[in-house]
Amino acid sequence: MNTASLTRRQALQVSALAVAGLATPALAQTAASPRRKPIRIAALYFVHETVTFLSYDTTYDDFIYEGSPARGEALLKIDPKGYMGGFTKVAREYEGVEIVGIESPLFPKTGTASGWITEEAYSKFSAKMMEELRGLGPFDAVYMALHGAMGVRGVDEPEVDLARRVREIVGPNAFIAGTFDPHGNEDDRFLRYANFAFCTKYYPHYDTYLQGMQAARALVRAVRGDFKPVSATRKVPIVTPTVLQWTGKTPWMDLVQRCLVWEAREPDVYVNFFFGFPWSDVSDLGMCFQVITNGDPELANHIAADMAASAWRLREALVNSTTVHTIADGVGLAKEALATGKHPVVLADHSDRSGAATWLLGQVIEQDLSDTLIITVADRLLIEKLRKDGVKVGDAFDHLVGGRLDESAGDPVRVVGTVNTVTGGMHAQGSTSSARSGQLWVSVKFGKNNVLVISPYLVQVTEPEPITSLGINPDDFKVIAIKSRVHFRRGFDDNGYAQSIFIVEPPEAFLGTVKLEGLPYQNFDLSKVYPFAKDLQYTPEA
Repeated sequence: MNTASLTRRQALQVSALAVAGLATPALAQTAASPRRKPIRIAALYFVHETVTFLSYDTTYDDFIYEGSPARGEALLKIDPKGYMGGFTKVAREYEGVEIVGIESPLFPKTGTASGWITEEAYSKFSAKMMEELRGLGPFDAVYMALHGAMGVRGVDEPEVDLARRVREIVGPNAFIAGTFDPHGNEDDRFLRYANFAFCTKYYPHYDTYLQGMQAARALVRAVRGDFKPVSATRKVPIVTPTVLQWTGKTPWMDLVQRCLVWEAREPDVYVNFFFGFPWSDVSDLGMCFQVITNGDPELANHIAADMAASAWRLREALVNSTTVHTIADGVGLAKEALATGKHPVVLADHSDRSGAATWLLGQVIEQDLSDTLIITVADRLLIEKLRKDGVKVGDAFDHLVGGRLDESAGDPVRVVGTVNTVTGGMHAQGSTSSARSGQLWVSVKFGKNNVLVISPYLVQVTEPEPITSLGINPDDFKVIAIKSRVHFRRGFDDNGYAQSIFIVEPPEAFLGTVKLEGLPYQNFDLSKVYPFAKDLQYTPEA
């Protein structure tokens, strides 16, 4: 029972019980406390991981499909196990808190990553957001679900731009919080306009829901005067490929643990560890630590300097933490693992950022690897042709698959076999891309018990269970060949599923390579960061 729900008669009854010594402390306290002032929080969503080296842009139409953009309750329900879900759940546990979902674009149809967002797309969506924010206000706080590696043509640091525009609308007294992916390329500029940032710590991304929860608590406390946020930031001159950044082992695990130790040691401390996202050619590329405290700038600076110094001491280990094989060698190692009974095997092509790459498929065919599920090769044009032809299970299949998009995707590979399944994609939880309305996925059986799954866009399969929604049992295969950097470890490694794991990429410095020096950066100078700089000196100031 709370003050808002007590009638005058009930309040008198509580007072009488208190005098008689029969009322519980909680009930008596509730009856005596004044009603809290209502809090209005606006919620926005603009999440994109931009691979600026891709040859195609992400357009306005890519964000338009059934359910996107979303607003109101539909927006608040889009991510029940992620940032938005955690934020909404906790914010609504507080009395008198109202959340207003501002119309926002959801993740684009292009899948888990795509090229530069066009200026037109960004301008239209951000303008609509600001229009609604102004029209539906005033607001005491704003929650922004972001990524940190969004790239927009003509807009430097779009997440910062959004925070600046939100601040101009809500004024200096409202509080702003953002949640971020650890692969954000961040610095101190976002927190010049926002009060809080909460970054996922684990890779794979296990704690997105928790970061949303923290954002909700912090905003409510700040509005009620219980949290006075101050921050400190350290940009560390280290740039690494994402495939190296697995937090399940040393040294990345050690840095995450140190963040958690600081949060455990000091009340009201939040430590963000941005690993950086090298596939975005942007000015703020690279590693960053942010620390937010409750009114203690000295402590924030001390912790930020400590985290930066810790990372710098570990720099050599950070860039040598994962073994990467050529695709040809990886397929050969998979054959050896099958011969010695060390299966299931996971072959993870971490470097394919478009989803259309055929290098792994080609080697499976060339080396006559058997019992292999290849999931997936992206080929939107072929999918549309098969749809037009009325593809069905049992049809003969003889088509060139994949490639075409750019040099990194390779040439199309001819696959001859039989159509195995025709579905709308993976519906179950566990994949970074769930089925979208109107999509078509086709699988083809070929060779010695091999199955190729063709999707219209890049897919990272992170767990075996969702595969069954395609009508395919992953246990029927000894090798699972996927396009994934680290996300797959949540379902194929952390639980002991795979007996052998081989991370692979082509020998050339194609898009997605660990050989970052081979990529055509124009907005960022790799020669000024480790491990590319010679004799680089760095000392984070306390």
